[in-house]
Amino acid sequence: MSACEDGSRRSGYSSLKAAQADLDHVRALMGLAESDDPEGTQLIAEMPAEVSGEKLPLPDVEETRRQLKAGQDLVGSLTVAEWLDRWLAGKRIRKSGISRYETDVRVHLKPHIGDCRLDRLRVSHLSEMFTAITDANTDILEQNPQRHAAVEELATVPWKGVENRTRRKTMKAAIDAMPPFRRVTGPSTRQHIRATLRAALNDAIGQQIITFIPATHVEIDPVRKPKALVWTDERVARWQQTGEQPSPVMVWTPEQTGAFLDFVAEDRLYAMWHLIAFRGLRRGEACGQPWSETNLVLHSLTVTGQLVQDGWEGESSEPKTDSGFRVVALDDDTVGVLERHRKQQEAEREQWGTAWVETGLVFTQEDGSWLHPGKVTDLFERLVTASGLPPIRLHDLRHGAATLMLAAGIDVKIVSDTPGHSDTRIKKAKAGKSGKGKGKPKDATEAEAKATKKAKRKEPKG
Repeated sequence: MSACEDGSRRSGYSSLKAAQADLDHVRALMGLAESDDPEGTQLIAEMPAEVSGEKLPLPDVEETRRQLKAGQDLVGSLTVAEWLDRWLAGKRIRKSGISRYETDVRVHLKPHIGDCRLDRLRVSHLSEMFTAITDANTDILEQNPQRHAAVEELATVPWKGVENRTRRKTMKAAIDAMPPFRRVTGPSTRQHIRATLRAALNDAIGQQIITFIPATHVEIDPVRKPKALVWTDERVARWQQTGEQPSPVMVWTPEQTGAFLDFVAEDRLYAMWHLIAFRGLRRGEACGQPWSETNLVLHSLTVTGQLVQDGWEGESSEPKTDSGFRVVALDDDTVGVLERHRKQQEAEREQWGTAWVETGLVFTQEDGSWLHPGKVTDLFERLVTASGLPPIRLHDLRHGAATLMLAAGIDVKIVSDTPGHSDTRIKKAKAGKSGKGKGKPKDATEAEAKATKKAKRKEPKG
């Protein structure tokens, strides 16, 4: 018996007393409808037959009274899986958001609680689901290395020779019988699963199908975001020795950012790396920035959209939050970089002629078509590796803009608005003592000048 089953089936009575108790229960239910409520009377009249047909226990009188007043179904048979399908079909959000919801529903919610009746879903059902997910993680962490070791061993067996071919066949059959490589369901994914279910149940509340949201009350492990750390000399030395980085989220110093910009000075997308580093645009915002919203005369650009990934496919989308819509001021140096980039793009347009794809975007492929966000990340990682600098994520390159402005003493609200943070709670990464005794720049221009003092950039090749 599953956790979603009641364990109560009505298939006859063991005594006259039990039968009389049910009869009194039915009479109490039948007396709930008001004489001037024909619809309620009809619902009450149909309820005993439905309960009997599904072999369900008689509903509680007071709960039925509440449901009748709220206009809810008195005998609900809608399952969680059926409701999730209905809920997904009615969502009107961007494709990538729907895909994330569908993954949560298909991989986790339906297999674990899909058979539960929606109106009888309880916190205990969800606790059991998350316990099962945690147990599955343990199995995955044990099984993945076993399969990996078997695959590596198979790769060492030669192809030639009857004995080797027989051995390879046996080993391959054993590998095929093993569970496939799987990813564990981490804390952030578990939080998202709960959020998906909570959103679906909240809509069910709005439609008066249920009155309680168990997803709000189930306890799961909190997500602990990794702390951002700066690549100090000591951390760089340790990374060079061991290949390990002290945190998944690392930030370059201004000097390291300048060294990177020096290294990529002739890359055709140099202007994009510069814009992300100094003005804090996100990857998708940079890829989707149109020239129509970029005013080099007024030294500003307006972020109104982005290119995002749905799986591997790219699509145009609005910013995720209201704070994402913003005007970003451009300094003289950045304006000069963008002007040179525009001349380079115009030369590419002439070279491609009628084959040019007119997207109107600032940063494009050589033929004018969209830049794929995933390929931009791959290119950035290759450039960082080639530069010899310690690794950072492309998303963290934009944090350099906030670092520079904070160091310059710019108001924290302005620092927050420039990269489009949803609030002003910006956590400063602590570099520790450098022993160099650097002073605090007087303004943003001076901060940027110091950050790129070595980076006297050459004009990118057209």
